[in-house]
Order: sequence, then C-alpha cells, then structure tokens
Amino acid sequence: MEMLIDAESLRSQLGDPRLRVIDSTAFLRREFADGPYSVESGRESYNRAHIPGAVFADIPGELSEPDSPFRFTLPSPERFARVMGGLGVGPGVRVVAYAQQSPIWACRMWWLLRYFGFDDVRVLDGGLTAWRQESYELSSEEMTVEPQNFEACPRPELVATKHDVIAVTGGQVACLVNALTPQAFLGLGPGAYTRPGRIPGSVSVPAQSLLDVETWRFRSRDELVGELSELVDTDPTVPLIAYCGGGISATVDVFALLMLGRDDVVLYDGSLTEWSADPALPLEIG
Repeated sequence: MEMLIDAESLRSQLGDPRLRVIDSTAFLRREFADGPYSVESGRESYNRAHIPGAVFADIPGELSEPDSPFRFTLPSPERFARVMGGLGVGPGVRVVAYAQQSPIWACRMWWLLRYFGFDDVRVLDGGLTAWRQESYELSSEEMTVEPQNFEACPRPELVATKHDVIAVTGGQVACLVNALTPQAFLGLGPGAYTRPGRIPGSVSVPAQSLLDVETWRFRSRDELVGELSELVDTDPTVPLIAYCGGGISATVDVFALLMLGRDDVVLYDGSLTEWSADPALPLEIG
C-alpha cells in the first residue's frame, strides 16, 4: 500500500523542495444518470482552495492528445514532457497526486507518469476530502514553480491498443476487466458512448467497488484482496487488460491490482469510447 499516502504524512512533508503535489481534478457532468457527459476542468475550484504548494494538471486538456477523435487519449511524449516539466516535475522530484473528489483523476495522473517512465509518485488516499476532514490548511495562492527537464520514456507494454483487444476477442487468451458500473457493464439504461454494452469476455470490477465512496479512500488491503483475489491469482502469463469508458476509471483497477502485486496489468486507453464507435466490433448486453 506504499503507493498511497495519507493526509497526515503528506502534511508533514509540505515545504520539501523535492516534493511536487499535483491537483489532477476534472469533473464529469451528466444531465441524467448514465447519459452523455460533459467534461469540466477542476481548475476553477483548485483556484479557490488547494493543498498549499500544489500545482494544477489539466488532464482533459493539456495532458490529452488534442488531435485525437477521442477524449483523454495519451498525449505525445513531447507534449507530456513539456507540461510536466512546466509543473516542476523532473529528476530528483517525488510526486503526490490528488483529486478533489473521486480518485480516478489522481490515478490517471499516476498512470500517465508511470507510462512515461516516472515512478516516484503516490496518490493521496481520500484526496482533498481527506485533507478537509483533518481541517488542514488550504490555499488559494497561485503557484509558480521552477521548470524542470522531464524526460518522457514511454512504456508501450503498459498500453493495449484496439487491435490488441480485437486479438483477445478473436480467441487469444487474456482477461478483460471492465471498471464501469454494473449497470453500464450490462449495457442497461441510456448510454454514455456510441453503443451500450461491454467487450465480449469481460469481467466486471467497478472502480467504485474498490473505494469507500463516502471518504474516497481505497478500501483496506484485506477488502481489496477479497474483491480482486481471482484476478490477482490468475496465471501471470495471461494478460490482464483493464478498460472503462475513456481510460480514466480503469486506472483505479490498475492501481489497486498493482498494490496487490500484479504489475503486469495494461490499460486499453481507447476503451469503450473507441471500441463502441466502430460498428464492426462486437458488444455484449445483459
């Protein structure tokens, strides 16, 4: 569980010049449950109140590929390096990522850094909710940091492409892990993507089932083991591919499985946004 840090431990480290705290928040706004959503930056609420010394990372904007037809697509190494360097992340720096509400965005920040070769990053357990519960100081100060030289070294083995997943549905042995809600897994109700349903052969591990949604903390290790034991104990030669709607919620599953020792889980970054947009690809409902 050393991939997590609690609010008290983080507070004790504030002021360390080697520490970079990153607010990674975005909000998915839906007019009705399970319907189409709009993406709202968390920058405005960050400006009102953030952990002292924290900088803001714009995942849907600056840290997604602008020329992709799909939201949240991995940015180029050059783009990622420029943005992270501008946020003060580089050699000798350690990062704590947090979100104002659900940790899906902090986990996405963790995953992006890991994908681009940066490992010294933790997620604040409970995020800003936990920080507020402790009545710790908040800041509205605009942060300026000294730019660093971030070297992006992509790890393509951490990503599954659409063609990788097509190979799985065509008979290649692998385990597809769907991180969406049970209702979305079954394809019930209004859909947020081009077509409802799940990729054939998927198992359901909702990201929220790994969290205490009252506190936004991860469940205890014993509870995670109980929830994920079948996946943790699968044959290590069988790939585990996590996906969701746009590659955000599934990073919670990747994070939790890595905490339990499965460091081989890959993310289908395009997820259902890409898959459902291709009418030739199958989806299961029910």
